[in-house]
Amino acid sequence: MLPATPFDGEVLVDTYDAIVVGARCAGSATAMLSARGGMRVLLVDRADPARDTLSTHALMRGGVVCLQRWGLLDAVRAAGTPPVTRTTFHYGAESDAVELAEPLYAPRRTVLDPLLLDAARAAGVEVRLGVDVTGLRRVGGRVSGIEGRVRGGGAFVASAPLTVGADGARSTVARLVEAPVLRAGRSSSAIVYGYTPWSGPGYEWFYTPGATAGIIPTNAGEACVWTGSPTLDGDLASAFAAGFRRATGREAPPVGRLRGFPGTPAILRAPVGDGWALVGDAGFYKDPLTAHGITDALRDAELLSRWALGDLDYPRIRDRHARLLFSVAEQIAGYRWDIPEVRALLLAESSAMRAETRMLRGFDPRPAAVAA
Repeated sequence: MLPATPFDGEVLVDTYDAIVVGARCAGSATAMLSARGGMRVLLVDRADPARDTLSTHALMRGGVVCLQRWGLLDAVRAAGTPPVTRTTFHYGAESDAVELAEPLYAPRRTVLDPLLLDAARAAGVEVRLGVDVTGLRRVGGRVSGIEGRVRGGGAFVASAPLTVGADGARSTVARLVEAPVLRAGRSSSAIVYGYTPWSGPGYEWFYTPGATAGIIPTNAGEACVWTGSPTLDGDLASAFAAGFRRATGREAPPVGRLRGFPGTPAILRAPVGDGWALVGDAGFYKDPLTAHGITDALRDAELLSRWALGDLDYPRIRDRHARLLFSVAEQIAGYRWDIPEVRALLLAESSAMRAETRMLRGFDPRPAAVAA
């Protein structure tokens, strides 16, 4: 990954077509696509996106379609990300296996996020890391840029007619613009995961009343192995072992360091406002049980960049796809289902993802250039 341009500690005042706050997959993809369309884009983040982050890595079909269309899927493969050629759903003692006509992938975030950031730089995006956004600039009530501080340096300001929050579920941009909440969830699942050596061909998902689990092949000959439950009880090792045993009927495989996530209810925010927009978890966060978060981020980066270039109605299209998945995720994360009910919910999720994939396949290769 190329180094970011350092600041000299002085105030920076410059003007761009768009400023994107948050340089992980949603932000880097949005910045890259906007720059490919001819916009002058500034991308800022408080931390280095090459660092690992909480994630279960799985891409659904729409996410793979995006990376392929953007010319980045070969780089994901070259990083040693194994092809996923089968998806198996385990419902207690019963299993349904689906052979995939085209492979899926589940890159580690230490692979995917730097890859997208480098692609943004290659598209001409100006990248500044170590920037804490502390406020938004406004002209006549309309957001017109950002204010912040450079870590170890001085104040920082930059102007643009569009400021994009791609800074996660606890988005600073969303808070500062007081983005309206369109829908708030009540359910959430607690997740514990780690990594184990693995050479299996596909995703495995396990469902039993009160417990879930999954095995997701990823880089370096490992799989992300996770368990889910309504609450996170006890220490991580005990919760992982008990959850995996309950969901799968098997003993948990040996894993290294475990990471835990106690759960956060879903939130769907208005995606655009006066001079601002939201993408990724900043605009739509839902429970990780759907394994659709990264795909959401890449899909909405495509939609938002096209909207910024005047190509389509981002709010309407995003809401249409997001609301379907929100409802399914909310019910699965509530753990009030039995086996027939969770089968029906997963079929509904699959139908929503097929509609999403058809939409993404229908786009031309990249957004049109900015009008002169």
